[in-house]
Amino acid sequence: MKSLFLFPLALIAAPVLAQPVAAPAAAPATVPAPPAEEGGLTGSVSDESDWQNLDIAITNFQTDADVPTQTSVGTTSQLGRGVSQIIAANLRNNGLFKPAGPDGLPQPLFSEVQSPNFGLWSGRSDEMLVQGSVRMAGDQIAVGCYLFDVALKQQLAGASWTVAPADWRRAAHKCSDLVYSRLSGENPFFDSRIAYIAETGPKSRRIKRLAVMDSDGANHVFLTTGQAIALTPRYSPDYRQILYLSYLNGSPRIYTIDPETRSQRLVVQSNNPIFAPRWSPDGKWVLYSMAQAGNTDIYRIPASGGTPLRLTNTPGINIGGSFSPDGSKVVFESDRSGSQQIYIMNADGSDQRRISFFGGRSATPEWSPRGDQIAFTHIAGNFRIAVMSPGGGELRYLTDSWQDEAPSWAPNGRIIQFFRTQQNSGKATLWQVDLTGRNQRQLPTPVDASDPAWGPIRP
Repeated sequence: MKSLFLFPLALIAAPVLAQPVAAPAAAPATVPAPPAEEGGLTGSVSDESDWQNLDIAITNFQTDADVPTQTSVGTTSQLGRGVSQIIAANLRNNGLFKPAGPDGLPQPLFSEVQSPNFGLWSGRSDEMLVQGSVRMAGDQIAVGCYLFDVALKQQLAGASWTVAPADWRRAAHKCSDLVYSRLSGENPFFDSRIAYIAETGPKSRRIKRLAVMDSDGANHVFLTTGQAIALTPRYSPDYRQILYLSYLNGSPRIYTIDPETRSQRLVVQSNNPIFAPRWSPDGKWVLYSMAQAGNTDIYRIPASGGTPLRLTNTPGINIGGSFSPDGSKVVFESDRSGSQQIYIMNADGSDQRRISFFGGRSATPEWSPRGDQIAFTHIAGNFRIAVMSPGGGELRYLTDSWQDEAPSWAPNGRIIQFFRTQQNSGKATLWQVDLTGRNQRQLPTPVDASDPAWGPIRP
């Protein structure tokens, strides 16, 4: 069984070399954000409760002229169907709604996209209706998205976006976010990206590369070549950098990498083992852990580099570290009591106190973006993903498999991503679970996957 503490490696002095990177792709165009919608249709979804499973009909997005789109999907009509399929999959996979379509549904005319024939839908069980349009705007693609209440016969939300052909999936995610937010009262999360460690090769010579993909597993890209081991990535709050740990020739370094240009910058280099770099919420600081003289402590350093400040100074191993959303506190793991447990301290290292008293061991804590819960790995026989309040109460298990670990929150704080290791085979895969614990799904990756990190909503 794999240890939750990153193993110390024999270190050999080496020149300061960046992790080799894969060739960059063209930078995507920015998608305009939809206008903010006022509260949810029936109020917010609580963290623990099931949603009422609204039936939502999603039709093919229509076009005014079926022309080529310079995408791999094909023409505007084919693209419209692809957009609606992504929206249906997004809403279905998060477990809160019951979308139908686009296949098997009545399809509107282009002229009916913003003014549905409600008589056509009133005899069906669908409570909500999503329609939209796809058309060419010069060399760009314009996508409109509209949500209607069938019983009230009125539009609840609507927005449009203009995207480069390569970014058409972002428009589908933006539409999904619009529908999700309007009906649930929750913040969106579909238009976000995930960084993780892609693993290949035999167990004795494992290749670990930094990779990124969309929240649904599409648009997968390897950022590094695997010449050096990559570990524990984290997106910066502004999405411009990914912080990660690299071991090149046994020498540990912390880098930031621009996921668009692949340019890298060294943040920390040490002859001692270093672990688990983490951003502060404002992006100005980086937490990391370093082993020295038999102990491992947590340090804070300016993200631009500089002199580190040691925050812990106790016998044993202090590791991890995740800031509270307001940046005032840090949650971390320590074995100072004799086993791995969860502690909280102020951001300057003061007032350190243990909050996990559940039996077994507790590790890899991460603070929710909402600030109301901490996700962590609880080890008592199996490794399970659990959540608790910042005070250490209200323990709830979300998974119950052989080895689930390293939780990372969705930007809206309602869904948690983690990686699962299969017993006997050792195969590692990425999974998502919502806060009810009843909606789990595996995220597709081209190779084995570990150390997931969910980025914020894309700007």
